[in-house]
Amino acid sequence: MSKNAKIAAGGVAVGLILLIWLPWWAALLIILGVPAAAYLALDPSQRRRLRRATRKELGR
Repeated sequence: MSKNAKIAAGGVAVGLILLIWLPWWAALLIILGVPAAAYLALDPSQRRRLRRATRKELGR
């Protein structure tokens, strides 16, 4: 299993645990809020570079 697949599987597992443990709206806020906060933490130049990159280039 590749590194990205392991990360994706872990994310799915954490999401399912959150849905069981927390109310659905709180789990949804966490699942959507973490990637949004990570994106907003980037510098403007890093955001431009990320938007320019295709999905295949993100793993490099």
